[in-house]
Amino acid sequence: MSAQALDAHRFRGLAGTGLLAAVAAVAATTLAGALARAAGVDFEVSGGETIPLAGLAVVTGVLSVAGIVIAAGLLRWSARPAERFVWTALTLTAISLVPPLLFGANAATTVTLAGLHLLAAAVMIPALARSLRARAA
Repeated sequence: MSAQALDAHRFRGLAGTGLLAAVAAVAATTLAGALARAAGVDFEVSGGETIPLAGLAVVTGVLSVAGIVIAAGLLRWSARPAERFVWTALTLTAISLVPPLLFGANAATTVTLAGLHLLAAAVMIPALARSLRARAA
């Protein structure tokens, strides 16, 4: 197998794993959001606007795909892609916890939004890190 074909195979495997993890993260955060809403969390932010469940799903999906792109870039250009990905993803996850604090929402909404960020990260980071370790060798 040529080096170019091997690279394409590695990236396809990473993308496949990442997309499966993204679907799982979207499902998990949407389900958790629905359960939180059923328990009384209103997801109302400043200005009286309410975050819909579909909004949670879309944001989770978009940011999960961004994580896949970051992982692919690190697979291509880093000597230690899994390690660098974990540190990058953890840093970005920590940064993602700031906006819920700034939305002007009540405590239940703020804590739930932060928890949903952590839930998505708990699905995506290990899946992509494992895939990077398997493909970097």
